[in-house]
Formats: sequence, structure tokens, C-alpha cells
Amino acid sequence: MTRGRGTSAGRAGPLTDPAGVAALLRYDADRGLTGVDTSSTPGFAGRKTDGLLAQDADAGLIRRAQERLHAHSLRPDGARRALILVLQGRDASGKGGVVRHLSGSVGPHGLETTAFGVPTQEEAAHHFLWRVQRRVPPWGRIAVFDRSHYEDILAVRMHGLAPRSVWEPRYGMIREFEDGLTANGIDVVKVMLTVSQGEQAERLRERITVPEKAWKHSASDLADRLRWHEYAEAFEDVLLRTDDDSAPWYVVPSNRKWYARWAVGRLLLHHLDSMGLEFPAPAFDPAAAEEELDATTALITRP
Repeated sequence: MTRGRGTSAGRAGPLTDPAGVAALLRYDADRGLTGVDTSSTPGFAGRKTDGLLAQDADAGLIRRAQERLHAHSLRPDGARRALILVLQGRDASGKGGVVRHLSGSVGPHGLETTAFGVPTQEEAAHHFLWRVQRRVPPWGRIAVFDRSHYEDILAVRMHGLAPRSVWEPRYGMIREFEDGLTANGIDVVKVMLTVSQGEQAERLRERITVPEKAWKHSASDLADRLRWHEYAEAFEDVLLRTDDDSAPWYVVPSNRKWYARWAVGRLLLHHLDSMGLEFPAPAFDPAAAEEELDATTALITRP
């Protein structure tokens, strides 16, 4: 488990390279979750308009990185890999917006999204990790968990759904589960989105007053908001006890939605690039295949 990682990074204009962004956002136990400035933009020196342009530019890079991942999954001799992106955060912290942004970047064939809500009757009849195991992505794919197996600690703890003796051992169970995934070639990247009390209030107010967003409102959001500091303690415990180099936690300031979406995209790029995957060499003779293509064209066009 890591403690107090450094935050140095090289810059290129207003942007920081993906590895630099990862270093800046990596969970630091000495600073803690509450020590993060929720309005800051680590690794990005530009404004919102610059951020939107940077998102568009990164979309192509993310799509190409996923294509390399997929290409290797099709080869029996390829380095078969996959990736799970875990998104956690308070209500209205921007998880849905991040998912929509990534869906547009990667496309429906490369990204699988699961929102883990209250367990169904079937899910509750199994071990708490059963439903998560079923959503582990196949080789070459990226899975995004909008909330995740961590809710089986956070929600259970905060809502008193089971005694401490039930949820306390789950920290270790989750560590073992994620260790098994990473040992078998499935990267686990975990992001905690963090917003200020004021920003959350404005977003929740929109849900209450804007008709198009009213469907998102839940009375439980306001009840949970009253327990702000208790939730902060529960989030901190999760970060502290399940952060690891093999399955790292990143804390992303999310008061600025455009920044959070850009930053998560950069984290995804960093981990995809870290796999060191290039497009595999063709298993055929390109010159011969091109000659065959020309021959088929001649046959097709013959009257």
C-alpha cells in the first residue's frame, strides 16, 4: 500500500502528460481526501474552453488506445489485457457525465458500463462480489463501474444495513479480488470524484428546480448530505485501506465538470499507455494480399 506519493510532473503548454496527471491525482494519505481543493485543476493550466478542446483531442487518443487493446485480444499470441475503471463519489459529483464523455470517446463496442445500485434479490442471495465478477470485461474491452463493489462497504456502513462484523472484512476481500484481477492482466483504475458542499448544493438544486433534471432527485440525496462529515470519514477509510500500486486510487477535483472529464480521460490514457501495447504485426504478407485485392477488383469490374 502506498503513502504520500510525489506530485512532480512535466508540462507541455497548458497540459500535463497522462503520466504526470496520474502522479498529481494519486491519492495521498498525508493530504487525505478533505485536503484536496475541489475547484483546482491539477495538470491543466487552461480555461474551460481549452479544456473542452483538450477533451476532444484526447478522445481520438483514447479510441486508438482501446483499438490496440482490442487488436491484441484477437491474437492467440497477443498480450491479452482488459481494464476496469471504478467511479465513486458523493451524490451529484459528476459520475454520469464522466461515463457519457468516455462512451463518446471509446464508442459502444469498446466500453461496457454498469451502474451498481441496490442488489437485486438474486444478487443479494450470493456473495457480495458475485455480481461484480459477472461484469468483469472480456479481453480487449474497458468496463466502467458507476459506483461499484465499494458500495458494499459504503452503503452498508452508512445506512446500517449490516453490522460492522459484516462490512469490515470486505476491505480485505476487495483487495484480494482486485489483486487477482491485476495478476491476470485486468487493470483496475479507481477514481474518487470530490466536490465541495456549495457545488453539490447547486447541482442538487438544479435537480429540484429544473424539470428536465427532476427525475434525478431523490430524498435520500438530501438525507445523505446531512451526514457530509460521516461520509467523508467513510470515503477516507476506503481510500486508505484499499489503495495499492496495482489497483490505485485517484482523487479528482470535480467542481469543474469539464476538468473532471478531461482528467479521468487522461488517467485512462495513462493506464492504457502503460500496458505498452502496439498494433500487432500482420500475420500475412501485405504485398501478396494487396495483389489479391487488385485481382478481386479486376474480377468484379469485368463485364
